[in-house]
Amino acid sequence: MNEHSTSATQSSDLLSRDVSINKTAERLAKVVHEGQRTMPEEHPLLVCKPQKIESWRVFKIMSEFIEGFDIIRRYGLAVTFFGSARVSIDDETYKNARELAQRLAKKGFAVVTGGSSGIMQAGNQGAFEVGGASVGLNINLPQAQHYNPYLTEKFGFDHFFVRKVMLTYASEVYVYFPGGFGTLDEFFEIVTLVQTKKIRKVPIILFGKAYWEPLHAFIEQTLYKSRGAIDEKDMTLYTIVDSVDEAYEQVTANVSC
Repeated sequence: MNEHSTSATQSSDLLSRDVSINKTAERLAKVVHEGQRTMPEEHPLLVCKPQKIESWRVFKIMSEFIEGFDIIRRYGLAVTFFGSARVSIDDETYKNARELAQRLAKKGFAVVTGGSSGIMQAGNQGAFEVGGASVGLNINLPQAQHYNPYLTEKFGFDHFFVRKVMLTYASEVYVYFPGGFGTLDEFFEIVTLVQTKKIRKVPIILFGKAYWEPLHAFIEQTLYKSRGAIDEKDMTLYTIVDSVDEAYEQVTANVSC
């Protein structure tokens, strides 16, 4: 193929792409307009594969994205805390999360959490007590998940995937305390995005060796050595610490404050 033909092909491809984008934009505008008009008072659950485009749901998802991005853009430096919602205020893990949040808030970090109880409340409380920004990005569940009382800004999402995007893009560093399925889900989400270079490399800190080292052993022995499912360097994407001092040093050493 000569140079002229190549140029013509590229021009044709660009034109086709622009036409496709314009058609998509027109269709989206129509769906959003219809969705705003037909928004039901009660939102039915999202099925795995809806039989038709639910215009109101597209509008709701887009509005959550807009609200979420509008919130996180206000904070130039932030740390996101993850961990169990079931941890009591007397638990040592709660106390560690609260202290770490206090120290990072004094350093200028906004503390972002899921906005509810347990480790989320500990992180928000620590930031709140020293006058820092304390943000809660909650999820609306059938069994009500209440906001903790230590938030300077909050927002509730109906869709987990939208909330996950906000938590993913909110911060310069992510700290994971012991937790359940949700905590592990968020950890593997972030580490996968960094591994695949879908987001820039950020510090991923796992707090509590007794909790995280067995998982690391599984990753090393089964995923890496036995299955070859990951590269050796992938195990350097996260750091396991066992004290507030270690966590604080990891954050301040790897994030420009």
